Amino acid sequence: MSEEAILLRQDKGQRVDLTLNRPGQFNSLSEDMLAALQKELDAIAADPRIMVVVLHGNGKAFCAGHDLKEMRANPQEAYYRDLFERCSGVMQTINRMPQIVIASVHGIATAAGCQLVAQADLAVCSEAARFAVSGITVGLFCSTPAVPLSRVVPRKKAMEMLVTGDFIDAEDARQNGLVNRVVPAEQLDSEVDALCDKVMSRSTSAIRRGKALFYAQLDKPLDEAYQLAGSVMACNMMDEDAAEGIDAFMQKRQPQYRGKE
Repeated sequence: MSEEAILLRQDKGQRVDLTLNRPGQFNSLSEDMLAALQKELDAIAADPRIMVVVLHGNGKAFCAGHDLKEMRANPQEAYYRDLFERCSGVMQTINRMPQIVIASVHGIATAAGCQLVAQADLAVCSEAARFAVSGITVGLFCSTPAVPLSRVVPRKKAMEMLVTGDFIDAEDARQNGLVNRVVPAEQLDSEVDALCDKVMSRSTSAIRRGKALFYAQLDKPLDEAYQLAGSVMACNMMDEDAAEGIDAFMQKRQPQYRGKE
């Protein structure tokens, strides 16, 4: 994509960086932005070479949610239903794609922007980052952002955020499970790089199986979760990467997984 594109893509071997590029609009999720995200995520999901996707925001903000001006210009319920369905499609793609998706958050992430962070598999933020589901401040309960938020943040904390619209800071976000790590702003890129490198050093097939299993078992009864996990783990044990990894451990050497240079 050109530098003027609303979504920038940079390929780095087994890693792809996607940057929301509407800095003047705080990277809000317009119709075009959602379409661009869906297109790129679908293409990445189908590429077996890619292990990690990193989401960035250009400018001061990570993402300020939906484009409110665009929404007010189309005051029709059918339009809103379609818009939120598109947004939900992007979020579910992040959940279903085999790659690990990491949010790299340097500034504010509000409403659907906070939803994007909550939906990512992992998140790293700078000490300056702040998070809110602030729709309630304009009379709109953040119902769709509530879906991933309530799955990663304790319920009472999630409800407090949803009914007050108040911001939480980076450390509060970490303590409540919205992000994994908080670092000084100047260390954000290097911390994300290190996390990507660690994930990419692992077996691609194991990561893909593991991500699918992790989300599939979450809402199942305990016995069904164990049954599914045991089946997946047995299949994983038959994979040549597992044999290589175990042999390497016993032989006190580094494993040579398939597809690794």
